[in-house]
Amino acid sequence: MQAPDFLRGEVRVTGHRQGDDLLSAGLGQSGLGAEPSSIAHPLRPTPAELRRRAIQSSWQGIADLGPLGGYGRVYGAVPDVPGREYQAFAWIPGAQSPHRVLVQVPDHFGPAHRCLVVTASSGSRGIYGAIALAGAWGLPRGCAVAYTDKGAGSGYFDPADDTGVALDGTRARRGSATLEFEPPRASAQGGIGIKHLHSGDNPEADWGRHVLQAAQFGLAMLDRAFPELAPFTAQNTRIIATGLSNGGGAVLQAAGLDDGHLLAGVVALEPNVLVPGQGRALFDYATEASIWLPCALADARFDSTPMARTPQGEVPPSWVQRCHQLHERGLLSAAHLAGQAAEAHERLRASGWTDEVMATAASTTALDLWRAITAGYASAYMRRGPDEMPCGFRYGGSGAIDPVIRASWWTDASGIPPGQGVGLSGGMDHSADASLPGALCLRTLWEDKDASTQALRDGVAATTVKQPRASLPLWVVHGADDGLLPASFTSEPYVAWLRAGGGRPLYWKVPGAQHFDAFLAIPGFGDRHVPLLPYGYAALDRLWAHLYEGAPWPVRVPTPAPRSRGTGTLTREALDLPATWTPGPV
Repeated sequence: MQAPDFLRGEVRVTGHRQGDDLLSAGLGQSGLGAEPSSIAHPLRPTPAELRRRAIQSSWQGIADLGPLGGYGRVYGAVPDVPGREYQAFAWIPGAQSPHRVLVQVPDHFGPAHRCLVVTASSGSRGIYGAIALAGAWGLPRGCAVAYTDKGAGSGYFDPADDTGVALDGTRARRGSATLEFEPPRASAQGGIGIKHLHSGDNPEADWGRHVLQAAQFGLAMLDRAFPELAPFTAQNTRIIATGLSNGGGAVLQAAGLDDGHLLAGVVALEPNVLVPGQGRALFDYATEASIWLPCALADARFDSTPMARTPQGEVPPSWVQRCHQLHERGLLSAAHLAGQAAEAHERLRASGWTDEVMATAASTTALDLWRAITAGYASAYMRRGPDEMPCGFRYGGSGAIDPVIRASWWTDASGIPPGQGVGLSGGMDHSADASLPGALCLRTLWEDKDASTQALRDGVAATTVKQPRASLPLWVVHGADDGLLPASFTSEPYVAWLRAGGGRPLYWKVPGAQHFDAFLAIPGFGDRHVPLLPYGYAALDRLWAHLYEGAPWPVRVPTPAPRSRGTGTLTREALDLPATWTPGPV
């Protein structure tokens, strides 16, 4: 059967059975939560080894698989799901780089309830970046699952040896294979090329198109998998879109572009979504947080906040320096730390940050994620290459990249450095607060009205969503304590905008939930917060019942209790979860 015209090159088809399934690559839940799966020859990993490790890394980045997390006991499951995978490179018209698309077709695909789940990776992760949400929910039900990396992913390009990542995940030299990302030629001393950040495409502006192409690819691959049941269309196959974080924003973008009525329903978790003229753009509040949160978190009200103090109970010295440097630059008036921290705290409160959100954002601040996000996204929005990033930033190693680490970038990297041997340099000085100049420079890109910085604001504006059709069943689930993508800047303006336009979206603002379920294993974190993933599964359950059984939309928002209020381990009652389905074929 003819492949969609947006594909270039081969469609790679692989079977996964007998110890190598679709959902866990044969690792099962215990293996998914263990140390990275082994590679026999680390310099020459096989496609099967890379796939297994990529799936494991994606699970660990999204789900709380630890002994206190309750996964597989309170919610979720990792059954053995045999089947086939279809993978290819797809192209948006005018794009310089492709996005990956992959379809998992379980052997027990349910022809009586034709179902295709379409999803986009969270963050900037690789192609399996939503498997813990879309795959874990859809595959046991007998649904096929279509993924896109939405123009991001971990197919890093290293100019030192002129290699990138081929379709099967192995590294290949420029010109020897079609690569996931291939920047213009640079010197061997050029910066590491990251597709999301350096493709010149501003992928975020096309996330919705990536998702719709993945849905079309899914239908086409179902035609190949089951020719006796073809054609598969949106009229005879229900397509459910779901995603988390950036993936959640991607499915909401797709909903607004779905003029052909491909989508039957949408569930978006903690979406990075920007409404025209409402809410706040990620680059806006992230650059603000990068400057002010280190000082604000020095306030005494955060003394018991996880990751806001050193093991000795002190404010981190770099945060003390941030307050001092802001005072030295005339941005804070108080002469002493307590007053400076109080000023920074009030500044953030005035711009929409709550104490609960700031407390959770201590983790993002302590891990220096604001700098990683803002430096990278500035390059993406301004369509800059690896060696022309704004504010002097650059990605590279302290020396030559370890070839063993480079061989597994596709499996282990998150899609935005630093990490896996790739550092973020530039935007620094030699002061006691070396990262402040870069943070202020990035903030200036947003606040300036100079023509030289207009490209950034134009790039952000291109990411705004459009309203979906009012009849589309749509559900937004967001953690009330999300410190990375605060609901008041993202989901709440979006839901209000839809309702004002005649839509009837459901909105669950889950008390105690925050952005990173994987952080719940951090000491103190799981005692304060609950996982968000089970509420995504519950929303998808209800959407299924609505689409296939005509069940009414629920309205009650769960009111969970974190572990510290109970026995130390999660229970279904503590999560206040509604009745659930039993995983298995339909």
